[in-house]
Amino acid sequence: MKPQNVADPAVYRARYGVPHALGSCHTALIEGYAIEGHVPVREIRRLLKERPKAIGLAVPGMPAGSPGMEGARSQPYDVLLILPDGSYRVYARYGAR
Repeated sequence: MKPQNVADPAVYRARYGVPHALGSCHTALIEGYAIEGHVPVREIRRLLKERPKAIGLAVPGMPAGSPGMEGARSQPYDVLLILPDGSYRVYARYGAR
């Protein structure tokens, strides 16, 4: 499936179970998992290898230094694993804290 621009991305986040608070600019569905925002490929590969019971992964907002947001500055950010009940936990950390 190729990328599609949609009028209201929040509709798709809700459809795929991504909590509103974790929203970003991109939503994808990969092998049944929702991927929200600028998630590093390494973590998507890890998710697909480990196959946890989860909705998917999210990087809320658009943190500087995340994939596609590289530049002169970067900020620490977390990749969050979204659990089936809508809660989430840190799956990976990027950048200095």
